[in-house]
Amino acid sequence: MPRLLIAGMSGGSGKTLVSLALLLALRRAGFQVRAFKKGPDYIDAAWLGWAASHQARNLDTYLMGQDVVRSSFTRNAITDGINLIEGNRGVFDGFDAAGTHSSAVLSHCLAAPVVLVLNAAKVTRTAAAFVAGCQALDPELRIRGIILNNVSGQRHEKVLRAAIESTCEVPVVGVVRRAAVNPLPERYFGLVPPEEHTATKQIQEDLLKLAEGLDLDAILSIARSASPMAPSPPEISTPAAKDIKVGYLRDSAFSFYYPENLEQLEQAGAELIPISSLQSSALPENLHALYIGGGFPEKHAEVLSSNRSFLQSIQQAALRGLPIYAECGGLILLARTLRWNGRTYPMAGVFPFDVEGFETPQGHGYSELCIDRPNPFFSVGLVLHGHEFHYSRISRQNEAVQTAASVVRGVGCFEERDLVITQNVLAGYTHLHALATPEWAQGFLDAARGFAALAACRNLSPAREARV
Repeated sequence: MPRLLIAGMSGGSGKTLVSLALLLALRRAGFQVRAFKKGPDYIDAAWLGWAASHQARNLDTYLMGQDVVRSSFTRNAITDGINLIEGNRGVFDGFDAAGTHSSAVLSHCLAAPVVLVLNAAKVTRTAAAFVAGCQALDPELRIRGIILNNVSGQRHEKVLRAAIESTCEVPVVGVVRRAAVNPLPERYFGLVPPEEHTATKQIQEDLLKLAEGLDLDAILSIARSASPMAPSPPEISTPAAKDIKVGYLRDSAFSFYYPENLEQLEQAGAELIPISSLQSSALPENLHALYIGGGFPEKHAEVLSSNRSFLQSIQQAALRGLPIYAECGGLILLARTLRWNGRTYPMAGVFPFDVEGFETPQGHGYSELCIDRPNPFFSVGLVLHGHEFHYSRISRQNEAVQTAASVVRGVGCFEERDLVITQNVLAGYTHLHALATPEWAQGFLDAARGFAALAACRNLSPAREARV
């Protein structure tokens, strides 16, 4: 399984830019590629999937543990082609001061050689000190190549290359010239998701132009130098019969779904029904559960708020007991109102509180929850490892709101609590990954089957039951 990890000295070093350019260039040269993203990330993974023309997978040792990370990688990697893993933040930045769960740890876990992207703006020989420092901090880390980003010209490149290769004995395998404009669109969360961008053809052309500075032969050689890994045995379990209908909001307002989450639901017997919150006038009839992932509802607040019939159908579904699981953006949709950029937008009103958006993160990083109260989906005592990244918070509530979990690490909803509850609805700021929390899919579908059985027992469809 030829593979390499694209790491950086820090966030914003150019890892994503280089990774996308490399994937596109390899595909143009006739190679099959697969992409992976280190850490909990939806947007970079979406762009990696776009560049690879194949869904990217997230790998995170904090969420999943090393055994599950290796299993996920070998199950989705290819043997005839190149597997590219994009790191996150700096190569040694992780859970704590020791760098636990960092990109370097992932490199060791997968025995993946590292190509280090170095922002060379306004430095020359000091760049060699950066690389030498990484080598000294972890001599076992296999740094096999350097890609220089933000290089101003040929003389700058010549000095950088000579300093690094003579001092560190690591080859420079790519140079990215300083660009007047970043070809990747950005906003406060990071990159704009590809689902919201209309000029991807121009972005592809720009990235392929950038890739002309990459030494593909040298990079291919690094990937092929990785020691062999045994592929995961094929799964022999038979998917369950599709006996329940699970809707999930899927559009430019709600696009944050790990592929494994949807796959786990399907494998356990769910028929997944994508729903547009921006265009649908109501939820489909005969749903047995609803899944609302994260995204950017605030960027579509006016359209969402004006779609009153759709919001009312969600509220009515919640009142009749439809199991609903919502994360972050989904919590915003279920709130009473959203305050954003000085305006207030009515939302679905499933929960009796308001949400306000801010210009700075209100919660960011790994999270840990302990389920300590009865709820529709999780057993009391279960510990959940997840992550949160939100620019909003619950700002006002007129009545007590029940919660299911204490926050051991992270911010949550309020007062060190997360996962608010009403009826069969559970919503929070914590994002979960199905490989890290297999109990999530099972608990969600158990609730859905309970709802379906109740409707069948009454000999009523869910839609007719609501009218009755």
